[in-house]
Amino acid sequence: MDNAWSSAIKHCKNCGTAVVRRLPDDGDTRMRAVCPACHTVHYENPLNVVGTIPVFEGKVLLCKRNIEPRKGFWTLPAGFMELRETLAEGAARETDEEAGVDIELHSLFSVLDVPRVGQVHFFFRATMRNLSLNPGHETMEARLFSENEVPWDDLAFRTVKETLRLYFADQANNDFGFHTLTIS
Repeated sequence: MDNAWSSAIKHCKNCGTAVVRRLPDDGDTRMRAVCPACHTVHYENPLNVVGTIPVFEGKVLLCKRNIEPRKGFWTLPAGFMELRETLAEGAARETDEEAGVDIELHSLFSVLDVPRVGQVHFFFRATMRNLSLNPGHETMEARLFSENEVPWDDLAFRTVKETLRLYFADQANNDFGFHTLTIS
C-alpha cells in the first residue's frame, strides 16, 4: 500500500532540487521523497481535522457548507488543525470560524482514521453557551437538529455521519464515551 501512495512532494523544501522517491539511507523501510542534492528526507504525514459537536438543549448544531468539497451539504463545524495549536484550540477556532458560536469545550469524543485520504478526524463534545450564531464565509447556514431532524442523506462526510450516530446513541444512554473508528 505504501508504494501505491503518490507523493505530492516534487521539490526539496530546503534547496529546491527535484526529489526522488526511494528508501532513505538511514534504514527506513518506507519509500520517501529524498533530495539527491542535500539528502533531506521529506516525510508525508496525515492531516488532522479538528471539530466539535456543539449542543444546545439536546440538539446538535450543524453547518451547511459554502465551500467545496461538498458545498451545500451539512457538517459539524470542523477543519484542518493549524500549526502551533492544540487539538482543543483548533476545534474551538474552527467552531468559531464556521458557526460563530460561543461554546464550552468538553472531552474528546471521537477519533476517526481515514487512511485513504491521509487524514485523522478529532471531534470534541461542546455545549453552546447561548443561541447566538454568527456563521463565517465558509457556512451558508447554521442550525440546531434533534436526531430525527438531522438531514442524514445530506451530510457532507462519513466521519460526520459516524460521529453523529455515536453521539446520539450515547445521548440516549446518557453515557458519553470515547470512540475510535477507521473509515476505509
